[in-house]
Amino acid sequence: MTGTLNGTGPLIRLALRRDRIILPIWIVLLSLIPVATISSYDQFYPTAASRAGLVASAAANPSFALLYGPAFNLGTAGGFIAWRMGGFLALLTGLMAIFTLTRHTRAEEDTGRAELLASTVVGRYAPLTAALAVTGGASVLIGVLQAITLASKVPVAGSVALGASTALAGLVFTGVAAVAVQLGEYSRTANGIGTAVLGVAFLLRGAGDSTTDAHWLSWISPLGWAQQIRPFAEERWWVLILPVATTLVLFVVAYVLLPRRDVGVGLLPPRLGPSEAAPSLRSPFSLAWRLQRGPLLGWLVGLAVGGALFGTIAQGISGLVGGTEQSRQIFERLGGSHGLVDAFLATMVSLFAMLASLYGVQATLRMRTEETAIRLEPLLATRVGRLRWAASHLVFAFLGSALLVLVGGVLLGLSNGLRSGDVGGSVGNMVAAVAVQVPAAWVIVAVAALIFGLLPKLATAAWGVAALALLISMFGPVVNAPQVLLDVSPFQHPPKVPGEVFTALPLVVLLAVSAVVLAAGLAGWRRRDVG
Repeated sequence: MTGTLNGTGPLIRLALRRDRIILPIWIVLLSLIPVATISSYDQFYPTAASRAGLVASAAANPSFALLYGPAFNLGTAGGFIAWRMGGFLALLTGLMAIFTLTRHTRAEEDTGRAELLASTVVGRYAPLTAALAVTGGASVLIGVLQAITLASKVPVAGSVALGASTALAGLVFTGVAAVAVQLGEYSRTANGIGTAVLGVAFLLRGAGDSTTDAHWLSWISPLGWAQQIRPFAEERWWVLILPVATTLVLFVVAYVLLPRRDVGVGLLPPRLGPSEAAPSLRSPFSLAWRLQRGPLLGWLVGLAVGGALFGTIAQGISGLVGGTEQSRQIFERLGGSHGLVDAFLATMVSLFAMLASLYGVQATLRMRTEETAIRLEPLLATRVGRLRWAASHLVFAFLGSALLVLVGGVLLGLSNGLRSGDVGGSVGNMVAAVAVQVPAAWVIVAVAALIFGLLPKLATAAWGVAALALLISMFGPVVNAPQVLLDVSPFQHPPKVPGEVFTALPLVVLLAVSAVVLAAGLAGWRRRDVG
């Protein structure tokens, strides 16, 4: 067994070097978000009456349980943070684990680098072991930092329980990804399997927590386990046995399956395609559609579900915000100044634009993936030009991100309109809100194209740019960050419609900035060497 692990140490160092930008961003964001927002609890709910109203509102609306999970102890800051963020922290940590492990295993086989390493003294189990060490270590580090930072402000036991729930959720989905990369033949397939399991876990948890008769469903979801530990509410430490045991089983299954397949091949047989390409694949745009359609569809479904869910709770948002003028001002700074419901809806559309920008980055960086996989050079050897090929992918990055915001916004308005009795007005307001938020998302996409064109070796830094913009926009207003810092994020400049007076100048500036940045990126791509 020792020989099969040869090279594990160098592979760990290689993975850490490759992820020296994106992995620290994940760790910092997921570990510091709870402590960065915990101070807002006293501002939103300073009195016993406001906290009692919060408890009553959470108990009266099943949609809150569907989104956030069961509310065990909303009378304390720690219990509130565990309720509002615990499930999403576990979800995002699981997502990080899936993407990270797949990138260092199946994606390496896709590019042929794993086969080159296998021809040396690197052992058969070394790549998987290194990926598990890096991904699992990142998950544990996130949990440890959460516990340490929270313990300075809230009870230590609850802080440790919340950190442990997040870390173990990451470890469980590290195991899920480890099995998925043995099953799928390509990294896209493995990521699809992993994210599908994560999505099912979220749905099971939501269905179980929002339905009394089916509460058992949350107990078969790893995300449900993370919340059933009950941080800050008489912690149930025995629940930790479930994710620990599941992680160990998944790791063993992955190691058992690994030698049963060849390098570059998955256990699930690929579907045989036609002997000749269809006429519809004879253009760069058709090929780009074939490559981009899967992620686009997944993001569409996710934002559609999110829009429908958040729209159902808009009319009851006043019960969660608290009754003080200070708390209302804090919330309205996030998304408008006239009307609490309008502020909430504007905030949600802005959030959808931030998420859509992440898809735009993913779609743009697909060009770099095609380049490094040496699938681009044979294509450019034909009559296909560089700019034509880049445009075929960028059209999905820009129009696809706009479509995502539109779908999420329309369903947000539709579900809110069904609750309020004004479907037409609500949907119309959301379409207007979408129109003003899209240019901000396009700035992030254009920056990703700029990095691809000028600094291709640092292409993953585009994720850092997007994450920084999201961090500033989501938490800057809550903690009263300086305006000069808030202005760094493009999402702070569009008018928060509905709720604020529409002004066209910020949109014109954002569109101009995105156009100039995109042009610079394409100019760099046209002049630099491929690869």
